[in-house]
Amino acid sequence: MSDTANIVSGVAGRYATALFELADESGALDAVSADIAALGSALSDQPEIARALADQSASRGELKGAILGIAEKMGFNSLTTNTLALMAEKRRLSVLPGMTSAFGALAAAKRGEVTAFVTTAEPLSDGQIQKLSASLAKSAGKTVHMSVEVDPDLIGGLVVKMGSTMIDASVRSKLSKLQHAMKEAS
Repeated sequence: MSDTANIVSGVAGRYATALFELADESGALDAVSADIAALGSALSDQPEIARALADQSASRGELKGAILGIAEKMGFNSLTTNTLALMAEKRRLSVLPGMTSAFGALAAAKRGEVTAFVTTAEPLSDGQIQKLSASLAKSAGKTVHMSVEVDPDLIGGLVVKMGSTMIDASVRSKLSKLQHAMKEAS
């Protein structure tokens, strides 16, 4: 998969890419994607699990037993379970949060989806969200999932981050540019 280098990097990215490619080739991508999403949610909802799995004072056997117990309890696919066991043996469980994130990005790219991170000065109505989503989808040529946050410091307007593209149409940004231009003129 040639596009993976643009999406993931580092140790977490390599594990995510390997698992993604194995799952895709074996036809288990949906099951493994569900496993990784569930694991990512568990790690973010219960940070003490992530800390315990990253504990360098624990033995490889303890780490492997812990992650296999989690995999069994959550009913993971064998590809997911085997990858987690390998990560425990190599003492790489500390990169699990990054791996789950990278895997999610690979799976979304495969499905032709992209996430747009939108920050607005005030909450958007449902109609505004739908219009913005449709506009971004048309621009990207992909299905767009939006993550919307409110930041009153923007004063007005919005900031959109989608992939490597950033659109800053906030009043704060425009005022900052105007202030900079006035300093240069004086």
